[in-house]
Amino acid sequence: MTVDPNAATQGFPSPAPDERPPHPARYLVPALVAGAVAVGLGAYGKVHDPAGTAFNLAGFSSTGAVKSWLATTAFLFALVQVVSAAMVYGKLPGPRWSPVLHRWSGRAAFLVAVPVAVHCLYALGYQTSESRLLWHSVLGCFFFGAFSAKMLLLRSERLPGWLLPLVGGLVFTVLTLIWLTSALWFFRTFGVTT
Repeated sequence: MTVDPNAATQGFPSPAPDERPPHPARYLVPALVAGAVAVGLGAYGKVHDPAGTAFNLAGFSSTGAVKSWLATTAFLFALVQVVSAAMVYGKLPGPRWSPVLHRWSGRAAFLVAVPVAVHCLYALGYQTSESRLLWHSVLGCFFFGAFSAKMLLLRSERLPGWLLPLVGGLVFTVLTLIWLTSALWFFRTFGVTT
């Protein structure tokens, strides 16, 4: 069979898109970054001599109160993240601006969580003197590692449909456990004060 190079090409089928799943090594970089972030934060927290305090805000009785309220705010934004993600994935009905709500609530949660983490690492360090503190330290380092992996995965193409919700759910679960071992503990121990 001969092909006329001057013939119209509308009758030719378009090439099939690349249907191969991404190579598993593609997920190695986010996993390695997550591990490096978690281990780096833990190592810094362990070798750094705790300063005792890093910041205080006017109107709050202690840095513990500041951290607890900021952590609670981050947790509430994370709850908005879960609900808006369910809207984005069609599991709950939601407005057209659900993706915008999801992105901005995530940004807000992260921005509120960073000062808490900086204070924990700088002022308190990586603590292991009791089980609550050990779990809180481990989970805090793991959270920022998992969050870093999630941010890297967001920019990946051809992700399996289950991967991003799984990593997002893991990040939310870890943040919840961090909140339970810090802010909730503080409010139950010292009362809901500012």
